[in-house]
Amino acid sequence: MTSDLRNIAGHFAVEGELTAVEPFGGGHINESFLLTYRHEGGVARFLLQHLNQAVFPSPALVMDNIRRVTGHIRRQLESSAGTDLGRRLLRLVHTHDGSPCCRDGAGGCWRLYVFIEGTRGCQTVDTPELAERAGRAFGRFQALLIDIPGPRLHETIPGFHHTPSRFAALERAIQADPHGRLSAARAEAQYASRHRPLAAVLSDLHEAGDIPERVVHNDAKIGNLLLDARTGEPLCVVDLDTVMPGLAPHDFGDMVRSMTCPAPEDETDLSRVEVSMPLFEALARGYLQAAAAFLTPAERANLLTAGKLITLEQGVRFLTDFLNGDTYYRIQRPNHNLDRCRTQFRLFASIVRHEREMARFVAGL
Repeated sequence: MTSDLRNIAGHFAVEGELTAVEPFGGGHINESFLLTYRHEGGVARFLLQHLNQAVFPSPALVMDNIRRVTGHIRRQLESSAGTDLGRRLLRLVHTHDGSPCCRDGAGGCWRLYVFIEGTRGCQTVDTPELAERAGRAFGRFQALLIDIPGPRLHETIPGFHHTPSRFAALERAIQADPHGRLSAARAEAQYASRHRPLAAVLSDLHEAGDIPERVVHNDAKIGNLLLDARTGEPLCVVDLDTVMPGLAPHDFGDMVRSMTCPAPEDETDLSRVEVSMPLFEALARGYLQAAAAFLTPAERANLLTAGKLITLEQGVRFLTDFLNGDTYYRIQRPNHNLDRCRTQFRLFASIVRHEREMARFVAGL
């Protein structure tokens, strides 16, 4: 495996000698490896990633979006005096022939990023300060892409946050039950069915022209922010594979899902899964500080709806993948996706209980 990775790394235009290859991170979708090179100036590190083509069957479209998005953000940030571009933006390393990715002998697609030093990841938010900073970071990310030139970005996963389609996929998995797992998840399937009327709320508003299409991250969770290892300040939005046309409230909804409950998204002790109002208030305050200038009244009015919807949708997606044999999300234990589903449904119920209080707070900002 190390020999194969060295061959793949050799396709990219990097100076120096490759001295170390090691697995990196624990993402759900793509495989990542940290590469260390030695050269006359010292040591440089890079992140080599293998795109999951079961999830992204057209990696060239993914890479074209990333190229355009990072290029546009770079131009926006270059006009900001004092901006540390090297730590605030993902930088692709091209191959020797100028491509943003390369193919291996089996047709797999690989890309290389400059590793951003002095940073750390985070899977849960446990302080209002971090929630506010993270909300502001994703709001700023959306704002930077408001004026990205055309043509329209590719839909790397069509209908990614079209919740009615996610429920339809769950219904197909329930009907087929290809791995005989429905008996273990019947209560969760029934819970999802009871809440299906919520699924079309945002998509209907968009189709009616009330909520505009934006370029958004579409997976705006705390795990997709790099934080300064010393100060905890969010530096860079990462995992740009799903950056494509979408709805601004969807990103806020994913932040509510991933940043307002300190328990991890695969928590098995469901008594720990509860919305924290201090975290929610800080998150909403930070996001609106960065996004209020461009949000329409309808987008703003449906931020909390998105919090409920995306949490429910993510539970449906985990449940669907469990029934289908864990083909989308990488798992570390049996029933991992079912555990994730139960956590999301528990969090959804907590959001519903706090809905009026949360809505009053957002309306007052």
